[in-house]
Amino acid sequence: MLNEIKKQASDRMAKSVAALKQELTKLRTGRAHTSLLDHITVEYYGSQVPLNQVANVGVEDSRTLTVTPWEKNMVPVIEKAIMTSDLGLNPASAGTLIRVPLPALTEERRKDMIRVVRNEAEGGRIAIRNVRRDAISEVKELLKEKMIGEDDERRGEGEIQEITNKYVAEIDKVLADKEAELLEV
Repeated sequence: MLNEIKKQASDRMAKSVAALKQELTKLRTGRAHTSLLDHITVEYYGSQVPLNQVANVGVEDSRTLTVTPWEKNMVPVIEKAIMTSDLGLNPASAGTLIRVPLPALTEERRKDMIRVVRNEAEGGRIAIRNVRRDAISEVKELLKEKMIGEDDERRGEGEIQEITNKYVAEIDKVLADKEAELLEV
């Protein structure tokens, strides 16, 4: 019983950490990487489709991404989608190739990004604490139904807290890595 609750809690906490990592890949650092454009969708024959399903996204150099649409008529659509995204990028097309230059991050922009990263990390910590709360309430429910004793309850709560501490530390490490990456010039 308790092992199952701990395993579920651990799995859900791991998913929270993975979701945070996924969210942080969307935040721009100074370097170009293809995952920057992963969340952009474009209109393709009447439906919204992820950019990487209608074009080839690549890295030209450390400050430039290239997008090569598979159909020539998609060039203006993709260009508009990148321009209207929340990334603040200005693509330039040259025939069928779209170049997306990444502007250098200013000091002020870096501090804004760090604020956003810290906010995302706090959201991850909150999610982990919510999982802990749910797991502890399940343990208390087992005690109330007399399926476990008080000693088992206390031990279970302590082990759930240890799991929580482990995942909060992991979030702190992800946060520190991302901050270091943002401050890198």
